[in-house]
Amino acid sequence: MSLPIKCFRVDDLQVRTYGSEIEMAWDAGKIAREYLVECLQQRDKIALLLATGKSQLQFLNNLISLGGIDWSRVIIFHLDEYLGINPENPASFRYYLTENVEKRVLAQQFEYIEGNALEPIVECERYGKLLTNQPIDLCLLGVGENGHLAFNDPDVANFGDLAPVKLVKLDEMNRQQQVKTGYFPNLESVPQYAFTVTIPMICKAKKIMCLAPQTRKAKIVKELLYGDISPKCPASILRHQPQASLFLDLNSAKEIPFESPIT
Repeated sequence: MSLPIKCFRVDDLQVRTYGSEIEMAWDAGKIAREYLVECLQQRDKIALLLATGKSQLQFLNNLISLGGIDWSRVIIFHLDEYLGINPENPASFRYYLTENVEKRVLAQQFEYIEGNALEPIVECERYGKLLTNQPIDLCLLGVGENGHLAFNDPDVANFGDLAPVKLVKLDEMNRQQQVKTGYFPNLESVPQYAFTVTIPMICKAKKIMCLAPQTRKAKIVKELLYGDISPKCPASILRHQPQASLFLDLNSAKEIPFESPIT
């Protein structure tokens, strides 16, 4: 059994801290699985909005391995994609989800952002309509080292965005983080532009689970929780979302003042 060693709230955001990333991913998978089963008991179909990245891999594996979810009634969306990238490219998020999710579950539908769309603005409109027409039951997030959610970097994040999906230019810190994933050999090879689901669309999800393990996230986790709620740290908006939970391990939580009350 993997239980958090500390739970507390910062504003409206629930924070759950675990002894290790493995324990965090296991309990997050269990919580997500139980929630999805409950949703499927209430509705004929439900929708997931998925993040990608290494912080999500163990969680996704646990969620799928636990079983008990009728995936034939689940529609799956994803948060972001590079502009001008083919779905067969291992660096694309569509490739990531195809390999780690689609090949393992028989979902009712996978709705992918077309990264190589010939008309990117039209693609934003197409994908935005799909999202607005299908309420999101569960949104899975990660947090970037610059505080981004999806590809909402500090320079482009807008808490009042009217569009559900937009095209953005990625900042250098974000692009450098993509190099660290190992899918790009250098900064110059990382696409400069990307599609992203916007902050307001993310916040419309009925439940939000944000996973942010590892030491490299410690600084931004502290800013997220105790800095200003501002687009300068896009993930800080989660503190205004009572349906959101932030999942940490001891490494990412190491800069948190643990006099924060246990709840």
